[in-house]
Amino acid sequence: MEKYNKKVGGEGEKAAVKHLKKQGYKIIKTNFLVRGGEIDIIAEKDGYTVFVEVKTRTSEQYGNPVEAVGDIKQRRLLHAAQVYMMNNEVTDVRFDVIGVSCEVCGNKIKICEIQHIINAF
Repeated sequence: MEKYNKKVGGEGEKAAVKHLKKQGYKIIKTNFLVRGGEIDIIAEKDGYTVFVEVKTRTSEQYGNPVEAVGDIKQRRLLHAAQVYMMNNEVTDVRFDVIGVSCEVCGNKIKICEIQHIINAF
C-alpha cells in the first residue's frame, strides 16, 4: 500500500509542477526535506517565494484533497519553510496548497482535476 501511495503522490506532484510552470512559476526545488517537515514544491512568482503543499487523492472518501492540509501539516510546512528561509535570501513568502484528484486504471494514473489554493494559510 505504501508503494501505491508513493506512486500516486509522486504523479500528483508531477502534475502540480506542470500546472505551476504553465501558470508562470519558476520551480526552485522539490521535496525539500528537513527534520520535522517537508515542502513538496518551492517556487517563485511575482517576487514571492511560494511554498506549496500537494495532496493527491484517488477518491473523496476522506474528503477533498485540499482539506487534508490540517493544522499539524501546516505546522510542519511552516517549520521546513523557516529552515529554508534561514539558509536562503527570502523576504516575501506565501503558502499555497494544490489538490490533485486522479483515477487509477491498472498501472496508469489519470489526473482528473487540479485545485490551486493561492495563499492558503
